[in-house]
Amino acid sequence: MTDTGTEPIDVGAVLRCLRRQADLSQRELAERSGVPKSTLARIESGNGPDARFRTVERLVRAAGGELTMGPRGGVVVTVPAASDDEPQEEPREEPRDEAGRRYPAHLDVRRVRRLTDWSGAWWAHWYTLPPERWPLRVPEVTFDLDRRRRDERRWREGMRRLVRVRRARDGLPETSWRLLAELPDEAVVGELRAHERSDDLLIGADLGDRRDIILDGVLVAPELRLLGIGRRLVTLLTEEMERAGIRTARAVASSGGIFFLEACGFAPDASRPSALRLDRRR
Repeated sequence: MTDTGTEPIDVGAVLRCLRRQADLSQRELAERSGVPKSTLARIESGNGPDARFRTVERLVRAAGGELTMGPRGGVVVTVPAASDDEPQEEPREEPRDEAGRRYPAHLDVRRVRRLTDWSGAWWAHWYTLPPERWPLRVPEVTFDLDRRRRDERRWREGMRRLVRVRRARDGLPETSWRLLAELPDEAVVGELRAHERSDDLLIGADLGDRRDIILDGVLVAPELRLLGIGRRLVTLLTEEMERAGIRTARAVASSGGIFFLEACGFAPDASRPSALRLDRRR
């Protein structure tokens, strides 16, 4: 709930926020409220005379909010609270097009910082080029017109903010590493496993820096991949290595796992043999 008191309220910003939360275009909100779309567009842009209270009230209620008069004469705006699985987002800068116009609020416009941010970059999964070497012109911002895709992206972003990572120690020796990515209800959505392979464990002598961590694998739930959860698990592993005084982690990977590990800071090790495979004849 927001009480503006005697301060002026930015009605346009409130309506854009409500429309985005309700996933409504200006046309859809106008149809729900019975207010002409041209009037709604004028209110959101801040152009023209101040809108009447009843007009704004109809728009706010149609978008799922409440607009009432406060005890001190100010306006109280009640916005539907997010559920436990959908935390409130922090205010963001509203991007504009080349003409300085706002993009439709309900489309979740986002900046294109990597090739994977833009759905038009069908080659993004095969090329990891820096921006100055992108073969095609990439827009500064992008958005999803399909409502199903918007809902899915919002759900994924909500899950990403809820995930917490920790090291599980129950029943494991100190030389075994099990790192978990969990939701508040303790549902596991990601896991990293590793073990320590040290020469001093074999010969019973302290060899100092010659302690290695062998990364056995990193797994993330399919619907939550490409959200940085795996990278957070690897980051936690490096923090645990720092506390244990271990300087080196090694891994064997193939296909997309190589790019993932390189993005997390791993580098090729020419002194180690490549992964080999043997299939028995049938």
